[in-house]
Amino acid sequence: MTDPLSSTVFHRHNLPLHALLLENQPWFCAHDVGRLMGFHLSERMLNKLDKDQHRALWIEYYRQPKKQLMLSESGVYALLVYHYAPGNRLLREWLTHQVVPALRDADQPKNSDRPMLSLLDWPEMSLSLLCWQDEGWIRLRDMPYLLHDHTQRRAPVARPWWRRVVQVFQSSKHSMTRL
Repeated sequence: MTDPLSSTVFHRHNLPLHALLLENQPWFCAHDVGRLMGFHLSERMLNKLDKDQHRALWIEYYRQPKKQLMLSESGVYALLVYHYAPGNRLLREWLTHQVVPALRDADQPKNSDRPMLSLLDWPEMSLSLLCWQDEGWIRLRDMPYLLHDHTQRRAPVARPWWRRVVQVFQSSKHSMTRL
């Protein structure tokens, strides 16, 4: 056994995805991709892929060396096409716009002057973060989602309907006394 390759773990809907960059190409754990797609990837399904789109590698899988079937980026996209489901479009977008750039940027030297993409991963959401000139930048289109989620967590529990009615009558009573 050779030394296991170091993998990066990404999370989507509380499901892990072990991924790594090998010779500047992204590779993904087939078991994790199957779970994200919603089914087990059988041997029959993997036979649809070309030989260069899958391989067995020793990787760090939950900090333990384990031989895993890995899929290339094109292999994952091919499976998403072969086994179409509406939710797979969002999975493909996540892989294309967040996971792959984060993998590639993590492989770059840290003292580079170019912008680098990283992923902030919280239990309730993930957020792309662009690091440039020692500043973190968030996409403008992500702000409503971020603010909406933040305000929902701080919102008080809704009052019963009868308390709202009482408040309306009390406020109208106070406005009448001022006249």
